[in-house]
Amino acid sequence: MAVTTAAPTFLREAELRLLRCTLPSPTSQPAPPSPPPAHPLGPVAASALAAVEAGDYAAALASAVPHLLHGSTLASADFATASPAQIYADLAAAAESFLQWDGGATAGEGSQCRCAVVLSAAVAALLAFTQQNVTGPLGKFSPFPFQIPSLDEGWFVDPGCKWDAWASDHLASLGSHVHGKFSLLQFIIFAELLFTSIKSLDFSDCWSVSWWLCRISMCQQNILDEQSSSLFDQVQVYKNEMLNHFGELEKVSSYWGSLLCDEEVSSFVSAAFLEAGIAEYKYGRVDASRLHLDSAQGACGIHLSLTGILGFRTIHQVDAKSQMVLVAKTTKPADDEGQSAELTGAQSDGVALKTVRSSVPSESDEFCDILRTPRLAQNGNDSISEITPSASTKISLTAIQQAAVLAQCLHVSRRSRSDEMSGWEMAPYIESIDSQDESYFVVRSLCNVLRIRWESTRSRTKQRALLMMENLVEDIAKEFPVVSQRAKMVFGVHMPTIPALRKEYGELLISCGLLGEALNVFKDLELWDNLIYCYRLSGKLRMQCSLGDATNNDDHYKKALEVSNNRSARALRSLARSAYNRNDFYSSKILWESALALNSLFPDGWFAYGTAAWKDKDLEKAVDAFSRAVQIDPENGEAWNNIACLHMIRGKSQAAVQAFKEAVKYKRNSWEVWENYSKVALDTCNIQLTLEAVKTILNLSSNKRFNADLLDKVMTTLEEQATHLNNTQEAESISNTSYDANKETRRSNQLLDIIGDILQQIVRSGASNAEIWGLYARWHKSKGNLMACSEALLKQVRSLQGSGLWHEQKKFTKYAQASLQLCKVYIEISSTTGSRRELLSAEMHLKSSLKQATDFSGTEEYKALNDCLVELKDLIGAA
Repeated sequence: MAVTTAAPTFLREAELRLLRCTLPSPTSQPAPPSPPPAHPLGPVAASALAAVEAGDYAAALASAVPHLLHGSTLASADFATASPAQIYADLAAAAESFLQWDGGATAGEGSQCRCAVVLSAAVAALLAFTQQNVTGPLGKFSPFPFQIPSLDEGWFVDPGCKWDAWASDHLASLGSHVHGKFSLLQFIIFAELLFTSIKSLDFSDCWSVSWWLCRISMCQQNILDEQSSSLFDQVQVYKNEMLNHFGELEKVSSYWGSLLCDEEVSSFVSAAFLEAGIAEYKYGRVDASRLHLDSAQGACGIHLSLTGILGFRTIHQVDAKSQMVLVAKTTKPADDEGQSAELTGAQSDGVALKTVRSSVPSESDEFCDILRTPRLAQNGNDSISEITPSASTKISLTAIQQAAVLAQCLHVSRRSRSDEMSGWEMAPYIESIDSQDESYFVVRSLCNVLRIRWESTRSRTKQRALLMMENLVEDIAKEFPVVSQRAKMVFGVHMPTIPALRKEYGELLISCGLLGEALNVFKDLELWDNLIYCYRLSGKLRMQCSLGDATNNDDHYKKALEVSNNRSARALRSLARSAYNRNDFYSSKILWESALALNSLFPDGWFAYGTAAWKDKDLEKAVDAFSRAVQIDPENGEAWNNIACLHMIRGKSQAAVQAFKEAVKYKRNSWEVWENYSKVALDTCNIQLTLEAVKTILNLSSNKRFNADLLDKVMTTLEEQATHLNNTQEAESISNTSYDANKETRRSNQLLDIIGDILQQIVRSGASNAEIWGLYARWHKSKGNLMACSEALLKQVRSLQGSGLWHEQKKFTKYAQASLQLCKVYIEISSTTGSRRELLSAEMHLKSSLKQATDFSGTEEYKALNDCLVELKDLIGAA
């Protein structure tokens, strides 16, 4: 392990100790903390750090915050009348002033002690919020993350207090609202404020701030009801900074040097990539998430693969069946001591882990005969008496490796379709963690959540899923494992918040028919019918929107906008839809612009915005809107189709072809999309692509949809190509052009064969008309089959006969042209075979036609028919 020549500073040691609170315990016992610097704030920083490590976050805040606010104007502030926004602005100023007291980043031990005090307070506030809202158990915390003598908590008893309401409104980032009832919302704001104060001073010895800020941004996103575009940008910035500092083994080793224990470097790097992958997963960026998860697996030395092994899935199963299992190959084997050596008071990790497992239903439960993990047959023997765990599939994994397995499980669930098979694809990952003897609390809890989600979809395991969910909710409220152990890996797994978990519990109760219990859960969470959440200051915005949905009255949406200071994205979206339904497309477009400005991560909104802009004839904005829709959801075939159609309207055929290629990937069964595709393909002179599209349209519409005009253009193009090739071969020497000419000839013949197949398919289906018979005749003539050509032309002529033929100029013109082509083919056949039968048939047809077409005797068509008759008589006389 590479180390720096200079000894690590006190601040770096503080960073390491704080990060260790949320990462796996090192395999070897870390060195005892070094004495604090000889500075008045040294013991304060040491005390706060020790409190955070012990999980006593209230004590850490009580130790650090008074020094942070000492000498500020907050000591005399009237909190009963003061504005929360102003108080927190003053807090930020006080934190920056405290950090710069000794000269900021240019000072020595004093600056490091101050930074360590602020860093400890920020981490304590964040972990206190996490304890109350993610890991449990619920602790006793002041409503404020700070305590000063002038603060009287007696007035802070109203649950609708403006401070909590302000905190909820502050976290409602750009149109997204807090999803449910959370505790200590001010703590996460306070933590972000302190971390930002440190970052603004640009301490060269405080790399971990970006990591903590990334965690805070993800915590904030996890408690909002929609994805926030502003938080997405924020997460990307902090994530990239985090990976820049902690994404390489050499950088981590060089930063902390001798303070690090064995294998701890790879653990830090792996944890950084894991959290980056979970962040990308949260925002639906599957490819970026996969790359980070692959890096995390590489850093922690694990390679995952799936295989099939004979085994038993149920207790009473007789014959072994193939079971999908996960094979984890590790280059860094787990050390049991790494997960069970650290003590907290009188409790150890090992005891805590065993307690967690005791709450899980065993495989011998009477209500379910489905095994939690399959029993694998030994050496391929399918006898139930020869079963044993496979050594290749059951190996001991470290905590970071277990987190990597669960992260990969989440990735599998996102990349696959949401159906019954997706649960079975996730099962090997879940079962591999279930088979581990020891796991941290949050790792085991997430594994149970994933199993519950899977088993609740199957009737044979739904009852076990309900019992597991009840136990999981109860485990969170229990005092054991202790707080410091629950914080381990809390940011390295995508664990749902407690309100979200209890909401899932309520939905599971409803699916099992336990409506009374579900009602109590939703009432306690301030949820109504799983849709309406109560907000303290917002005036129940969702209820207003729901009333608007139920009554179809825009006044409720407008009321929601008024209460939220025009920041309710849902209300704006509802008003936009209402305006569109009234055919007020301009207003709908403007409202969609406002809604998407609040929250841009809404693919359906971009699609609706594009539709409104198209209706309003604003084609530029329509293309931009549909393009944003496919950026968020690349599988939106309708949006791709609309982009292509807009490019067609604007005359951009090449761009339209590219868009249609994407559209048909996801709308393969839509003949309308293929029909548009065929038109734009012809515009770009791509004959083969045009014919493939026409063939697909026929297959999708059961041979009922075809475009005769388009086929006529294709046939004309192919005939011109054939003529050009013949002229080229005659005009140039064979030695120079034989290869190219033959290549073009083969290609032309291939295209003729394709259009011939299409015409034959139409003819055989009985859906042909005069135009198709004419095209069919031209195709036979191109292939040199004059007899088949004459038969097709005769059927075209007969198709054109009917009422109105001898009295309507347009119909007669088509009939005369088809008759002339038929007679010319008859003449050509006669000249080839020497037979008079075709000439006599042509003469008889022309005489009959001229006799009935006396009303058109003055037209060019009539004259052409008469001239052809004269020519026929001369040929018959000469024969």
